[in-house]
Amino acid sequence: MNKSLTIILILLGLGLIAYNFTLVNFDDPLEGDSIIAVIGILASLCAIVLLLIFVASKKIQRKVEKD
Repeated sequence: MNKSLTIILILLGLGLIAYNFTLVNFDDPLEGDSIIAVIGILASLCAIVLLLIFVASKKIQRKVEKD
């Protein structure tokens, strides 16, 4: 996976977080459609963390292969 695709996926994840954030009812965030939005936010955060781990592992791999 190249660098530009990773950046696009991270930006999509941030967009999904922003969209789901607008759907959360802050008076009762764990009821009805709000729970779905909260789950969407958590899933997007997990995807972003996994992508950042992937980027870090690719940097380490390039550094190890270089030496």
